[in-house]
Amino acid sequence: MYSMETSFGQAQAPSAEKRWKIVEATARRHGREAHALIETLHTVQECFGYLDETALRYVAHVLSTPLSRVYGAATFYHFFTLKPKGKHTCVVCTGTACYVKGADALLAAVGREAQVGPGETTADGRMSLVTARCLGACGIAPAVVLDGTVVGHQSPKSLLRELKGWLDRGAVGPA
Repeated sequence: MYSMETSFGQAQAPSAEKRWKIVEATARRHGREAHALIETLHTVQECFGYLDETALRYVAHVLSTPLSRVYGAATFYHFFTLKPKGKHTCVVCTGTACYVKGADALLAAVGREAQVGPGETTADGRMSLVTARCLGACGIAPAVVLDGTVVGHQSPKSLLRELKGWLDRGAVGPA
């Protein structure tokens, strides 16, 4: 573990890495007050890709906020993740329209093929499978988001075809 305080009582970053300076600037801009919690967590996630225990403890210390509150916010909001994300992200909408039109079959097919469950990342770190309550794309249900691009009218077969390059280790293309 690291010491979070200097001899003057100021919070000290877990390492000298420049990304911690960005996090510190966010906290300082908001007066190191508890109301800056979400903004500071967003900054950590943008800088590091996820929120690990070290980051949660640092944010709690810098904002003089109980660790339980920081952890609670990090686990309550869907945007935050406590584990590193994969190189690619597949978000399956599980809203009513998508669910009725086969979202569960999409999740099952991807899970079987990639050997990953919702909220998990493949063992090789190539892909994260995520669910969303609603994408607001009900007219093209079932819908998925593949690395930020919404793709509609998916079937298990068409989705696996879309993911092929991500899942095949020797694939040519963006994977």
